[in-house]
Amino acid sequence: MSCRRLKDWVGERYDIEGLRGFIRNKYVPSHRMDVWYFAGGLTLFLFIFQFITGMALALYYVPQAEHAHKSIIDIVTKLNMGWLFRSLHHWGAQLAIAVLFVHVFSTLLLKAYRKPRELLWVTGFVMLVISIFFGLSGYFLLWDERAFAAVRVATGGAGNLPLIGGFVKGFLRGDLDVTGETLTRFYAFHVAILPLVTIAVTGLHVVLVQLHGMSVPLSQQNRQRKPEPFFPNLFYKDLIVWLICLGVVVTLAALFPPQIGVKADPLAPAPENIKPEWYFLFLFQTLKLFPGEIAGLNGETIAIIIISAAIVFFFLIPFFDRRSAAGRPSRLFTWIGIFYLVYFTVMTVIGFLT
Repeated sequence: MSCRRLKDWVGERYDIEGLRGFIRNKYVPSHRMDVWYFAGGLTLFLFIFQFITGMALALYYVPQAEHAHKSIIDIVTKLNMGWLFRSLHHWGAQLAIAVLFVHVFSTLLLKAYRKPRELLWVTGFVMLVISIFFGLSGYFLLWDERAFAAVRVATGGAGNLPLIGGFVKGFLRGDLDVTGETLTRFYAFHVAILPLVTIAVTGLHVVLVQLHGMSVPLSQQNRQRKPEPFFPNLFYKDLIVWLICLGVVVTLAALFPPQIGVKADPLAPAPENIKPEWYFLFLFQTLKLFPGEIAGLNGETIAIIIISAAIVFFFLIPFFDRRSAAGRPSRLFTWIGIFYLVYFTVMTVIGFLT
C-alpha cells in the first residue's frame, strides 16, 4: 500500500506516463552493423563505474607530495578490500579508454558523424580527450618515479606548442618544474574539474543521441531489418554487455593488480626504458621518428606541430566530409579513417614491443 501511495505521490507531480510512453515508443535501427551501438552504452557504464570506485579511493588518498605514495600503500595493505578497489579503478580506466577509442573509430568509419550529428562527434571527441587526461592525472597521483617522469615528459612536450606552449606547461605544472604543486593541481583536475566537465559533456552527448537517434551507415540504409524496441530488447542486451564487462574488469583486477613503483624523487634521473601508458604510445613512437634538429629547427617542436595539426584535422572531419553530409559515399574519408586507425594501432604495438 505504501508503494502505491508513493507512486501516486510522484505521479501527481511528475509526468511518469509521459516517460513511459517515450520509453515504449523508442526504437533502434537494426542492421548488420548495429553491434557497434553497444560501445556507447558500455562507455557510459564504465564512466559510472569509475566514479564509484574513484569516490571510494578519494576518501583515503592524501594529495600531498610527502604522503601521497604512502597513502596508496596504506589503501592497498591496510584497508579491507582496498587493494581490490584500487585494482578495479585501474582496470576500469584502461577499459574505459579502450572502449571509447573503439566507439570513436567505429563512428568515424561508419560516418555516424554526418549531418545533422556533427555535435555528437564534437562531444564524443571532447570525452576522449577528457578520458586521456583522466588517465594521465590519475597515473600521476601514484607519485612514483615512473608516473613522475611520465608527467614531466608530457608537460614538457606540451611546452613545445607554438605560442601557447609556455602557458599550457605552466598551467599544468603549477610551477617551473613538476613538484608537489603539480600533484595538488592534478588531484584537483582528477576529482573535481574533470568529473564536472565529464558529467556536462556526457549529459549533452546523451541528449543529442535522443534527439537525433542512432545513425544508420549509408551502406545499410536499404538493408535495414525491422526496428527493434529499446525497452526491453536493447536495454536487456546492454545489461548483458555491461555484466560481461564487469566480469572482465573484476577478473583482471583480481589476477593482475597494478604494481606500486618506488616513491618519486624530483632530483633523481628518470628510470631506464620508461614508457607512457598505452594510449600515449603512438605519440611517444611518433616523437621518436623525428631527429633532434630539422633544418636548424627543434625536431620535437616540429613533431608536436604536425601531431597537433593531425589531431585538429581529425576533430574537424565532419565539417570537411561534404559527400557524407549530402548522403553520398565518401571513399576518401573512409581511407583517411583507416589510415588513422592503422597508424594508431601499429605505433601502439611497436611501442609495446620495442
